[in-house]
Amino acid sequence: MAILGIDEVGRGPWAGPLVIGAVVLPDNFTTKCKASDDCDLRKSTGFDWTSQLADSKKLTTKRREKLSVEILNEASRNVGVMTGLGWVPARELDEVGLSEALRLATRRAVGNLLGLCDGKSGDGLRTKNRQELQNDLQKDVPFSEIIIDGTQNFLVDTEYEVKVSVLPKADAKVREVSAASIIAKVARDNYMKGIAGKYPEYGFDKHVGYGTAAHKAALEKFGPCPEHRRSFRPVAEIAQKFTLRQANGLMHSEKSNQLTNTTKQIGNRAETKVADYLKSQGHKIIARNYKTKFYEIDIVSATEDTIYFTEVKYRKNDSYGKPLEFVNDKKQKQMAFAAECFIQNLARRLERNIDDLPKRKLAAASVGGSDYRLEKWLVLE
Repeated sequence: MAILGIDEVGRGPWAGPLVIGAVVLPDNFTTKCKASDDCDLRKSTGFDWTSQLADSKKLTTKRREKLSVEILNEASRNVGVMTGLGWVPARELDEVGLSEALRLATRRAVGNLLGLCDGKSGDGLRTKNRQELQNDLQKDVPFSEIIIDGTQNFLVDTEYEVKVSVLPKADAKVREVSAASIIAKVARDNYMKGIAGKYPEYGFDKHVGYGTAAHKAALEKFGPCPEHRRSFRPVAEIAQKFTLRQANGLMHSEKSNQLTNTTKQIGNRAETKVADYLKSQGHKIIARNYKTKFYEIDIVSATEDTIYFTEVKYRKNDSYGKPLEFVNDKKQKQMAFAAECFIQNLARRLERNIDDLPKRKLAAASVGGSDYRLEKWLVLE
């Protein structure tokens, strides 16, 4: 009986899909190419192409692409040779996490190889109980063993769990796993080259989504596209900084309200004192004295991972109470409403999901005396 080899490509990139390859080669299989056949590697090298199977990462791009063609061609003309691919796109990977994505892609690859699914959605394999799994030891399938590269069995609780062996570096030791590695790598690379035309600013055709210096520079300049894995920390951190820069530019491009009377001038001086303090603490000021017909916010500032909404209170002396005494529960509810409205409006204008924006916190500042000294700035929640 034959071996089903399984390997993954695309576990670590910042963008693009995760792809799992699955290949079955019959026992003692060798190609039967002759000089007249369309077997490119046979004609160019003079010997069986299966002898050139290796870890896809160790092959040149040209050799890898030729081997992928030969594997897929052989599968189309030899019923004993079987191939399958399992895909998990970036957005789904973000939703389910990397571990679950590996499980899904493996099941989809096997399901695609067996004609149970198309490798793009679902998993094609039925979860079974332990007794059913034991009964499947005798099941008539086109392979007697499954070898997965690595240390994890991604077919646990399926009808094929009992046939699985895991083997680190199997892509360099087992020809079926090498073949799976090759077809998955070529398929994923071709996908990334295809989307490079849709998103030319990122250079996907060169780094195929991996975290190179050029990719990082493009991500910092243009922000993430739909193909980026926002759940990956480097992407998430760059995306937040990019969003904050956009917000900062958007708010500063708007004309601020003119301060026309003494009360507004006093408030402006107090806000300036607080804004200067926040900048000294590493904040970027996104907006000041921001008003709509429904709410107003004194200062909106941001650090790398948080947007702060600060209410500024000024009192020349304590005759009417300390400034922060006026930031009561009712005022805090008003501040929370204003912050939520601001964030929703910002997300619409930046064409971002609210969940993609940094976390939000309410804050209050107390300014007092004729010299407008900052008495306190504190986070309220």
